[in-house]
Amino acid sequence: MSTPGFDPIQYKTRQRQEWGRSAGGWQQHLDIWERAAEHVNERLVELASIQPGHTVLDIATGLGEPALTAASRVGPTGRVIAIDQAPEMLVMARERAVALGIAHVDFQEMDAEALGFPAGTFDAILCRWGLMFLPNLAAVLHSIHRLLRPGGWFAAAVWSSPSRAPAISRPLEVVRQALHVASPPPGTPTAFSLSDARVLEQMLIRAGFTEVSSACVTVTLEYASGDAFVRERQAVQASFRELLAQAPPEQQATLWRAVADVVRPYASADGTIRVPNEALCIVGQCTTPPRA
Repeated sequence: MSTPGFDPIQYKTRQRQEWGRSAGGWQQHLDIWERAAEHVNERLVELASIQPGHTVLDIATGLGEPALTAASRVGPTGRVIAIDQAPEMLVMARERAVALGIAHVDFQEMDAEALGFPAGTFDAILCRWGLMFLPNLAAVLHSIHRLLRPGGWFAAAVWSSPSRAPAISRPLEVVRQALHVASPPPGTPTAFSLSDARVLEQMLIRAGFTEVSSACVTVTLEYASGDAFVRERQAVQASFRELLAQAPPEQQATLWRAVADVVRPYASADGTIRVPNEALCIVGQCTTPPRA
């Protein structure tokens, strides 16, 4: 059912464009995120019970994770298909795979809401920080369940509540308040749309999954300074840059200083900033034969 004021087609088009424009920024700051998220990648692979020889799907792979971690687990006898709707991201993901000498990952441009695979294709399906941006998540979860072989697992990570993920939530809050910008219309997917673990668990159960459970993990983002945090936010969030572009140059400088102030309470004696953010890892199993 559609929500007044929210157009899912326009939203998805805008998302695709924004991720494409930010791909270079994500690559530039990849080390920050992959250091922080390495244990999340490993946790998802463990939750999905991925084994050598398995066939795995990674949805919304971005620059290639957790697809590359899964590829290391399945080995050369297995296969990983990693999809994303932003071709600019996939170019860089392929480059990472080549640099790592991993040949058994197939990166494909594909919409997560239009998964074009036969039923029962995969032993495991993964998604790291992508589910919350899907307008028709219920249908996607049913599709994921259909694509799993009996006994296969789906494991995903989403962000917890805004207050528990300050590096993600606070910069945008600061800028919106200062510029008097309204929040997105009700029903618009955001980074925190799935912060209630109970709601997400029920969605998986309704999609047919069993053995559903979730747990919190901490993702600590580390920056050399508050200015380094600002540079990373500027680089990876196209929508954030465009929002600030509405302000006069002198106000933009003031707002960027306010964004830097968001993380200064997390500074250590040497100036290094370590911001803990809470994510949720959720898992469910497919125990029924796939529907055609």
